[in-house]
Amino acid sequence: MAVAVARRDALDLRILQLAHSSSVCRVGPSCVVRGLRNRFPSGEDTGVGRTPKDSITIADVARAAEVSRATVSRVMNGRLSVAPEIVARVRAAAEQLNYRPSDLARSLSLGRTNMVALVVPDLSNPLFQQILRGITNASAAAGYKVLVAETDEDPNAEAAIAIEARRRCDALIMVSPRMDEERLLELLPQVQPVILVNRQGPAEVASVVVDYGRAVRIVVDHLVGLGHRRLAFLSGPAASASNVLRLQALAVAEREIPGLELVRLECGRSIEDGYAAVERVLEAQVTAVVAFNDLVAFGLLARLNEVGVAVPADLSVTGMDDIGLARFAVPSLTTVRVPQKDLGELAWQRLHASITAPEGEADAVPELRLAVRASTGPVPQEPRSQASADQIGWQQQGDIFALGSSAGLLARYEFGRRMPQVHAPRPYLHPVRTLGGHPLTEVSPVDHRHHYGVSLAVAQVNGTSHWGGRTYVRGQGPTLLTNHGQQRSRGVTVNDRELVDDITWYDEQGRPQLVERRRLFGDLAFGGWRLDWRSVLTARYGSIRIDSPATSGRAGAGYGGLFWRLPAAETTVLSADGEGLDAAVGSCSPWLAFVQGDVSLLLLQPDQVWPWFLRSGEYVGACPALAWEQPLVLQPNQDLTLSLTALLLDRAVDWAEAKTLAGQL
Repeated sequence: MAVAVARRDALDLRILQLAHSSSVCRVGPSCVVRGLRNRFPSGEDTGVGRTPKDSITIADVARAAEVSRATVSRVMNGRLSVAPEIVARVRAAAEQLNYRPSDLARSLSLGRTNMVALVVPDLSNPLFQQILRGITNASAAAGYKVLVAETDEDPNAEAAIAIEARRRCDALIMVSPRMDEERLLELLPQVQPVILVNRQGPAEVASVVVDYGRAVRIVVDHLVGLGHRRLAFLSGPAASASNVLRLQALAVAEREIPGLELVRLECGRSIEDGYAAVERVLEAQVTAVVAFNDLVAFGLLARLNEVGVAVPADLSVTGMDDIGLARFAVPSLTTVRVPQKDLGELAWQRLHASITAPEGEADAVPELRLAVRASTGPVPQEPRSQASADQIGWQQQGDIFALGSSAGLLARYEFGRRMPQVHAPRPYLHPVRTLGGHPLTEVSPVDHRHHYGVSLAVAQVNGTSHWGGRTYVRGQGPTLLTNHGQQRSRGVTVNDRELVDDITWYDEQGRPQLVERRRLFGDLAFGGWRLDWRSVLTARYGSIRIDSPATSGRAGAGYGGLFWRLPAAETTVLSADGEGLDAAVGSCSPWLAFVQGDVSLLLLQPDQVWPWFLRSGEYVGACPALAWEQPLVLQPNQDLTLSLTALLLDRAVDWAEAKTLAGQL
């Protein structure tokens, strides 16, 4: 398989021949031919593929086989009109002379090139690269090569480049053409057979079109479900048909969704465009951004990080296309999965069908799906001046459960289904807020991506990580292993202020390890509200050994249990043993308090008291440690009860008040 790449340079085309073997392309500087259009304006022989004087020719094979050159040509082209014994003689002579037929000569003989032309706006865009890969892979199976022409996003050059590329090939694929409708309708009859990708043409022209209107509506509905009502749309190139579809869908969404406000900002298609748009986004005072594509979102995220805007705590960001790097963005990018490689394969399938079997049917465009990652979250809430609230209750909202009152959202219960496997997927609470709206949880922060609000996170269960990230290995230190398990909900029931979730814990091989019944209860208390978490774990599938880094040789790192990750902020730590981190770490104090500015979190162990693991410097978080110094072993069918009570207050407490409140909870 070979790929030729053509790029517009003033009035010239540059043709790059890329030798393709397996999935590796090799490009050499000697492969560049400039000025192709100007040198041979009428399409004369370019000399490409001409046989050198000292090479073996078809005449040499004919003499060696004692046949005519026409007979050699028929044999090499696979025609059946030649006697078998003559075919054998010709092939033996060709093999002895190491003769290889000329592709150019064969094309002239057969009246076809076995090449297809592909015209794209911008080869640096990973979306177009993946479409190219799909076309190349699919066409190779039919014995075709691909010539690729890039238009540098210039709609005025597209028609000339498309015609030039089509002259050298048997058919044409145009991806996201930028020219206006009138010029496109004028061009298409001149370049048949042709197929359009991501642009709808007339009924008689084949096309493969992603419904970008539907895609942008999926994003908007996701953000609205998180409470966002004022959104910015960073618009793509004005000549982009898919951008028009996005704008039309946004207009419909504004009409259909009560209270939705959309701020449309001209942007572009590149990382640089997204980077340059940040100041205008911030001036718009929106809570979420819908970027034209993932590249724009990348630039936006980079600049937001530089100016100190937290994503998604201050601003949620979404992209479009789900290119390969989207999940590696910081934070990982929520985006719509556009089936890029599949589009290329489908485009070739339909084009080839139109050439070989015009009445044949091709597959449908794959379904769009939302990839929800860490760049989107609940709408930021302004601190409420009065923390008045009536009775607290749980409600189901789509695929999550929310705890709230007249004061607003207090907690969300997520199932962790979208967490990457390396984070050890598990149900968790986030955000958890005071009655005044102050968040007291953090999710997937930069320092520890595998921290998720409040969750039951255990470093090792029979060697399986239900904590996420790296595992501490004696003699090696923190090591990334493929040992991450999952906690999957089997079903949730809600009764007023209590949520009950039945969960099964699985190891990295998908084998069950534990069953858990989890109860989450909320109520008003002491001018704030309290959250009670009680889990009963049963070793139903055999004995269980719970370990931590401390039991593997890392002193003081006995983490694992009901872990609460707080936002990064200046923090005062209080416990029954006094004030400060040193007094609390490893202590068996029945309670622990974190004070951050004007808010306080009081944590109480109401039943069995485990030693406290906590941090307040590199990050802020704590848990009653199940394996502080020694492994915890459960016999088959033995139960383990874990419980934690939290009191969330919109005021700073001192040591004396914290002790009093703990005694009354």
